[in-house]
Amino acid sequence: MNSMTSKKTRLPRMLRGSLVTLRRRCGKPGCHCAQGQQRHEAPALSYSDHGRTRVVMLAESDVEAVTAALERYRAAKRELEEQATTALAALTERIAAERANRRQAR
Repeated sequence: MNSMTSKKTRLPRMLRGSLVTLRRRCGKPGCHCAQGQQRHEAPALSYSDHGRTRVVMLAESDVEAVTAALERYRAAKRELEEQATTALAALTERIAAERANRRQAR
C-alpha cells in the first residue's frame, strides 16, 4: 500500500464544513508576503464546533478526498431533509383527515 492510498483511507467518509483557501503571511521578513505582495495560499477545512469556527489545514493531496467527503455529507443531509419533509407532510395530512372525519361524525 502506498502512502497516497493510506492517507485517503484515514480520511472520514463524510465531513461537515467547508473547503476554504487561507491566505496569510508566513512571518519571514525576507518573504514576498512581508512586503504586502501576494500572500501564501493553503487549503483548509473550516467547520463549526459548539458555536466556534475551527480550521484544519490540509495537504494538497487531501483536497480531493475532503471535497468528496463534504459532498457525501451534503447529499446525505439533503436526503434526510427530503425524508423529514415527506414524513411531516404525511403526518399533517393524516391529522387533518382524522379531524375532518371526527367533524363529519358529529
